[in-house]
Amino acid sequence: MKELISYIAKALVDKPEDVVVTEIAGEQTSVIELKVAKDDLGKVIGKQGRTARAMRTILSAASTKIKKRSVLEIIE
Repeated sequence: MKELISYIAKALVDKPEDVVVTEIAGEQTSVIELKVAKDDLGKVIGKQGRTARAMRTILSAASTKIKKRSVLEIIE
C-alpha cells in the first residue's frame, strides 16, 4: 500500500524527491502518512479534496483485496 500511495503522489507533485510515505501497521488497520513539500500540498489535496478522496478510494479498494483496512493521512 505504501508503494501505491508513493507512486500516485510522485506523479502529482512538482518535487517528487520530497514525497515521504510512512506506514504504521496494526493488526487490522494500517495508517499511511503522506508528507509532501509545502508548495505541492494543494496538488495532492485537489479542489475541494477531490484528489485526496480519489487516492483514499483507490487505497480502500486495494486494501479490501488483501482483507485489511488502510487509512490515508496527509501531513502538512
